[in-house]
Amino acid sequence: MVMERRVDNFISIRAALSLPLAPLQYLVSWPTSFVDELKNAISTHDKLVKENLELKTEQLLLRSQLQRLIAIESENNYLKALMQSSHQVKGKTLIAELLAVDAEPFVNQVVLDKGTHDNVYIGQPVLDANGVMGQVIQVGPLTSRVLLINDPHSSIAVQNGRNGIRAIAVGDSYSGKLRLLYVPKTVDIRPGDIFITSGLGDHYPEGYPVGKVLTVTKDPAQQFATIYLQPSAHLDSSRQVLLIWYQRNA
Repeated sequence: MVMERRVDNFISIRAALSLPLAPLQYLVSWPTSFVDELKNAISTHDKLVKENLELKTEQLLLRSQLQRLIAIESENNYLKALMQSSHQVKGKTLIAELLAVDAEPFVNQVVLDKGTHDNVYIGQPVLDANGVMGQVIQVGPLTSRVLLINDPHSSIAVQNGRNGIRAIAVGDSYSGKLRLLYVPKTVDIRPGDIFITSGLGDHYPEGYPVGKVLTVTKDPAQQFATIYLQPSAHLDSSRQVLLIWYQRNA
């Protein structure tokens, strides 16, 4: 310090002496720098982990919201189709929702959230957006029970939309499909034919889809052909149905 004040050229000498001391200074300061960098790295890692967890949580929430929106969109589309079907029905209609499905084997029945309070009556036809579902067999004040067309106790008068051939379709307890009764083997019925309600029997309006022919088997040992139909209505997935007020005699 005395030399810096008394000798003018000592500044350059000090600068020259600082060169061999520089590595020692770096060596002394390295632990401090290393600790600081380690702290920054740990802090950055923790921050990234936290952000990653937050992003994953947000992604799960967005996915759940997306699935909910897809479900709502699907339900809205189904309701639109159901409303379009209601416009084709003459007379009063009412949309009902399924409350329960019968879990007994070989029994295809559902419970609706409409009853005598809504003027539901026994024998009333029930449709969905794609075709005939069944008819009401039991009515309470607030609920009603529907016998689906693929129940073994169900039968419905149908006719071929292609050539007008009439038949009776009954539910098959094992396959969940429909089967045509007493159809001669000479009758012109082919796979892909659409059968609709014939309007006979005073229960169902005429012209509504019932099912599409899946198989036609003509066994020489049998007197009649074995014909199975796939129901047009989505019996296993429809949540909203259409109650219609149809009484031909009235």
